[in-house]
Amino acid sequence: MPHSVAVAGASGYAGGELLRLLTAHPDFEVRTVTAHSNAGQPLVAVQPHLRSLAHLTLVETTPETLRGHDVVFLALPHGASGALAAQLDDDVLVVDCGADHRLTDPAAWARFYGGEHAGAWTYGLPELVHGDTGARQRDELAGTRRIAVPGCNVTAVTLGIAPGVTAGVVEATDLVSVLAVGPSGAGKALKPHLLASEMLGSASVYGVGGTHRHVPEIQQNLRVAGAHEVSISFTPVLVPMARGILATTTATLAPGVSAHDVRNAWERAYAAEPFVHLLPEGQFPRTADTIGANTCLVGLVVDEDAERVVVVSALDNLVKGTAGAAIQSAALALGLDETVGLPVDGVAP
Repeated sequence: MPHSVAVAGASGYAGGELLRLLTAHPDFEVRTVTAHSNAGQPLVAVQPHLRSLAHLTLVETTPETLRGHDVVFLALPHGASGALAAQLDDDVLVVDCGADHRLTDPAAWARFYGGEHAGAWTYGLPELVHGDTGARQRDELAGTRRIAVPGCNVTAVTLGIAPGVTAGVVEATDLVSVLAVGPSGAGKALKPHLLASEMLGSASVYGVGGTHRHVPEIQQNLRVAGAHEVSISFTPVLVPMARGILATTTATLAPGVSAHDVRNAWERAYAAEPFVHLLPEGQFPRTADTIGANTCLVGLVVDEDAERVVVVSALDNLVKGTAGAAIQSAALALGLDETVGLPVDGVAP
């Protein structure tokens, strides 16, 4: 029998993507959808592409409307999940797509987000290797009842460079990452700089100079991957594509490491992973090849003259970057097959 599901924040981009994927998943049944200002409206009034859920009406986001379900997905603004989740029963699987429970360090939360730290939950990046044990994060997800879904940029950078950190073939103290990012990651709220008239034909940076909230999360992940110290220059660039992230991350080669050693590190990391695919030598991913899919595609090369590894990773920020990762992690927590119901084929053209 399918697990009953409530999605809080169902009127937003992440909530809508959760619903799109859940409707095709045989192990989940969406019963309740909640919103704030859109409460009382039919779901299809704000998510007109979700025709299979036309029978659902958005209700207020309260502990009462979320209780009584096996799984609750929270697709809420940062800072809104902590207090709400605290009022849900411990035996309910709660999956937070926001930032409230990602960071383990309260000081990092205070610096980059502000306010009270809600505490860290089990981190929802199944493919992340623990450098000290060689185990993967999916082992930590088994049986948990509280999951923090990673940030979308964090996923792109972590999956891109972590294998080199774990294998010791790159220096984690000299990382540079520049990302081309679609505006859907910023949510549905009306913001002037995200208007089509402002974005089309233009590209602009944001969160420059170590101020982006995803920086401490990337550092946290790479320490898990085996780095003693992490220094990263992280620059996201807003570009006029609705979805997608293309992250180009470079790192200094460790002494005595060859191009063969580098490729072997990534091959070992992802040979058996269903959703992270290392491309053949000389090939690099496009965001277009990941749209609608729960995949992260990775290409890499060694720049011999600069003595740096260059890794290019691409994913759909709303799928592998958010909703797909949430459902994949929830399946692992419930003892289900993580590959069921999640597409690896993108939409083209």
